[in-house]
This record gives sequence, C-alpha cells and structure tokens, in this order.
Amino acid sequence: LMSVRECWASLFTPRAIFYRDQNKIPHDKVKISVIVQKMVQSEVSGVMFSINPVTNEKDSIVIESVWGLGEMIVQGSVVPDTYVVQKETFSILSKVISDQKVMLTRKGEKTEERDVPKTIIDKQKISDADIVKLAKISNALQKHYYFPQDSEWAYEKGKIYIVQTRPVTTIEGVGKKISDNTDGVKDENQVNTPILSGAAASPGIGTGYVKILQGPKEISKVKTGDVLVAKMTSPDYVPAMKKAVAIVTDEGGLTSHAAIVSRELGIPCVVGTKNATKTLTDNAVITVDGSKGLVYTGGKVSRSIKKKVEQKLEFEDTKTATKLYVNLAEPERAKEISKMNVQGVGLLRAEFMIANIGIHPKEAIQQKKQDVFISKLEKGLEEFTKAFSPRPVVYRATDFKTNEYRSLPGGEKWEPNEANPMLGFRGAYRYISHPEVFNLELQAMKNVRKKYKNLWMMIPFVRSPEELKKVRRLVATEGFFEDPTFKFWMMVEIPINVIMIDEFIKVGIDGVSIGSNDLTMLVTGTDRDNAEVSSSFNERSPAVMWSLRRVIKHCNRAKVTSSVCGQAPSTYDDFARKLVKYGVTSMSINPDAVDRVRGVIKQAEKDLAKGNI
Repeated sequence: LMSVRECWASLFTPRAIFYRDQNKIPHDKVKISVIVQKMVQSEVSGVMFSINPVTNEKDSIVIESVWGLGEMIVQGSVVPDTYVVQKETFSILSKVISDQKVMLTRKGEKTEERDVPKTIIDKQKISDADIVKLAKISNALQKHYYFPQDSEWAYEKGKIYIVQTRPVTTIEGVGKKISDNTDGVKDENQVNTPILSGAAASPGIGTGYVKILQGPKEISKVKTGDVLVAKMTSPDYVPAMKKAVAIVTDEGGLTSHAAIVSRELGIPCVVGTKNATKTLTDNAVITVDGSKGLVYTGGKVSRSIKKKVEQKLEFEDTKTATKLYVNLAEPERAKEISKMNVQGVGLLRAEFMIANIGIHPKEAIQQKKQDVFISKLEKGLEEFTKAFSPRPVVYRATDFKTNEYRSLPGGEKWEPNEANPMLGFRGAYRYISHPEVFNLELQAMKNVRKKYKNLWMMIPFVRSPEELKKVRRLVATEGFFEDPTFKFWMMVEIPINVIMIDEFIKVGIDGVSIGSNDLTMLVTGTDRDNAEVSSSFNERSPAVMWSLRRVIKHCNRAKVTSSVCGQAPSTYDDFARKLVKYGVTSMSINPDAVDRVRGVIKQAEKDLAKGNI
C-alpha cells in the first residue's frame, strides 16, 4: 500500500510540478492511476524511442540498454549502451558500447546495487538479433498508437517484455531555430579537436563559462549564460538548468533527467562523458555541441562545428519554384509547424484523428453517434485549416487497412480477418462499399469548409478509373465541386495508377500525390516490413524512378499538379534532385527535413537552369 501511495504522491514531485507549470496545465485538473504488475527480474533492461529523441528524425529508432533493472537508466546513474536502427530496413546503423561496473537487482522485496561480473563489464548488453527485434516492436507500437513512442523494456530468460510505453514528450518545435548560443563569451581560442565526447542528448551549440556542481546545493553558482557541468542532474537542478547555455554530465543516457529536461528547455546537452567534472575546470570557456555529443575548449566556434546550424538558417527563408509542403497527422502540431516556411500540408493523414475519436465508424453509426464522430473529426481538421490558412491542406481520406480498423473499439465486429490487408479491403473500394461511412468524413469536411476554404481532398489506393469515377460521384453528391476553391486529388501508389495515369486524369482530378513507400513495395514486390526481404526495398530502383518520371510527365502535359509525399524525398537528396529534374510541382516532406530539402531543391533548380542536372 505504501508503494501505491508513493506512486500517487509522484504526481507532485518537483519535476511533475515543473512540467505542468511550463505547459500551463492546472495542478487540480490532473489525475493518476496506478497499475500494479508482476515485476520482471531483468537481466538486461532499457528504453527505446521510435524516433530519434534528439534530432526528431523519424527514420531511425534509438535503443538504450543496461545490465540489471531499468531504474539506473532512468536515474542516469550509469551510461547505457546506445543502438541506432534504420526504421525502413531495420539495419543497425551504429552501436556505442559503454562499460558498466554496477547494476541494480532485486533482493527479496527490495532492490540493491551490486557489481557487474568482470567478464561482462565491457560487453554489449543484448545481441544484434534482439536489437532488431526491439526495433520492430518499437515500430509496431508507434503504428498502433499513431504517435512516436518512448517505451521501457526488460529482458529475462530469453524473453522481451514491454513494461511501459507512452508518447514521446520532447518532440522539438521543428520550426524553431537550432540553439546557437556562442556570442555571450569573448574568447578567441579556437580548437577543433574535442576534449570530451558523450551522447548527443539535446541539439544546438552553446558557449559559456564552466560551472561544476557537486550537488544541488551549489546551483547558485550558475549564472545566466554559464555551462552547467555535473555528475548528473535531478529535479533540484532545474532552476540552474534554466539559466544555463548548455549542460554537460558525467553519466546518463538519452532518457536521463539531464537529457529530457534539456530537450524540453531547448538547451544543448551532452551526457555520459564519464569524466567532465574531472577534466573541466571552473570558469574555463568551453563550447558544447549538443547535436554531435562533443565538447571543445574555447569560445570561437570553428566553421565546421557551425556548419549544420548555418545550413539550416541559410535555407529557412529560401524561395523555390518547386513547392514544399509538409506531411502531418497530429492536430497538436498544426499551429507550431504552420509557422514554417512551407506552402501548406501536402499529406494530412486521417488515421491519427480517426483513432483518437475512439470508436469504429460503423459502430458509431449503429449506436447513433454519427454526430459525435463527425464533430470530433471536424475539430481535428479545423486545427489544421485554421493554422495554415490560406495555404492548402490536402486531406487524405481514411486509409486504414482491415487489421488496423479492427483495433478500434467495436472494430472486431465489423472487420474481416484478411491474409493480406495491404492488398485487401481498403481505400477507394471501401468508400464505394460503405458510402455511409465515407459520408461521415465528407460531412466533417463540409462543416470545416464553411469557414476555411483551404481544405482539399485526396483519395488513396484507387484500383481503377471506374473506382475513381464512383468515389467522385459520392463527393459530387455533397456539392463539393460547386465551389471552385475545392481541389480533388488522387494518390498514385499502385502500378495501375502509373500505367493508366492518362485515364485517371480524364476522370477529373486536380492533382496527384505519389506515395513512394507503397509504390516501391508494389512495383518491386518487396514488403518493407518483412525483415527477411526489407534490405531489397529500394525507393530509388530504376523501375520506381521510371514510374515517377512517367506520372510527372503526363501530369505536366495535362496541367495537373504532381506531388510526392513518401519518405524518399525526406531521406535521399539525390531522389529530391531527380524529382526537380522531372518537373514535379511539389514535394511533401517530414517537418524535420524541410529546411534541408529546401536547400537541396534550390541547388537542383540552379543546376537545372545551367544544364548541369
């Protein structure tokens, strides 16, 4: 009972109070439930993020692990192993193996610290096969919850247990400049060789005077613009952390207190340096590169260190002939990302909003809750259209597969079990088969368009021109085409869309958006989610590039907008350059890649004008 009380009391720890104050959440409006579960006597434990928590790159999964129970990794009292996995192929991109001399284990009803056996102090905590297995679980959790996940796991007797998962709470304001606090200290010493290295825990560059803290009682030493250096931080350090220009710690990983709070505050941070408190001296001038996990002496930052920051700022306001849109799903991010220099939302995924409504649409209809369903979807759509107005928001109608629909409350009653949902009951065919469900989306859109005319529609997974005609009739019945501001797009993600593109255009569409992810799978016959063949998944395959070129060429000839919204232009610079060469109208990019891709497009357009591409 005392443990349960302590859990309830944790609602009012200094860190919890600080978080609510920072986010303007009333203290009397929060509640907490305590889940009691059997404890896993873990041989290895850790955390994993379905996106990179430091850079917010969505194409990588980050896993940390320690010997023993996971409390040490959360407290930051040891430096964990860190493994980075590529999300598309599940190939291991990097591994950082850290020595661990002490571990936490269970003894009776309590836990105790004990020495790690000497034979495994410097060993990798889990096998490569288990790293890949964890990465797949992390990816599956994100797909299930439709939001990046921060998950805790434990490994016991050959089994992996997921003991907690929650949304990533430190997704950075992507439209915000990378922290570059290097002007507050006058020091001409420039050293390009780092004196310390650790885990890159919070991006940005900060220069200041070192203030080494041996404990929270010394936080008054830190003045505005100093670099806080400590063995590890705790909630008691937060007042000093808010003043610091950068933070460096001896211990901890990407989920330690110092790392999480630094990301929340937007302060550059390097953790797990092992000996920062011994190597550095008070009042010395240092530069902290939180993006690379490096610490330099001196205050004059070299060109190479600043390169990433300057590239981002250089292209932030650049104008290009090729339009740049963003891919979005979460209404909570609409206002923030709308501040970016983009022409609108090129792919607004419906699935996140539909999942948050909390009921299968057919179940809502049966329970006569259509108005609730429509109202909630309308609210989500309005968040985007209001934030981006007058820039267009291209809403892709629901593209849940049957296995995903089944996971919605009430879904098991309505959805079949399909052997291959990827090629099953989805997209346009589903709207034709269940027009009453599709009409819920149309009604929500109609209500939003009464106030915001920048909401357009895009139809996914269209298997034939005849299907497109039938869906277009459903949309026309609701009067959408009577307003010339309404635009009707189609996804190009099936080989038939490429082969018969002219026939689809004749049906009457204003634009197409090429989904390079699904198109690559279906053109090359490769399931990117299947580890056995995922290494063959290649968005830059000659067959895929031929398909892109053909669609763009035929759209340009018919004066129809062409866009690409898959992962490839966000990831591969050469892919984006080829799209410019082909004459694509626009690209829709992940928010974290917008400024970089804009620079690639600008250079490609210059090269094209000179005949160099």
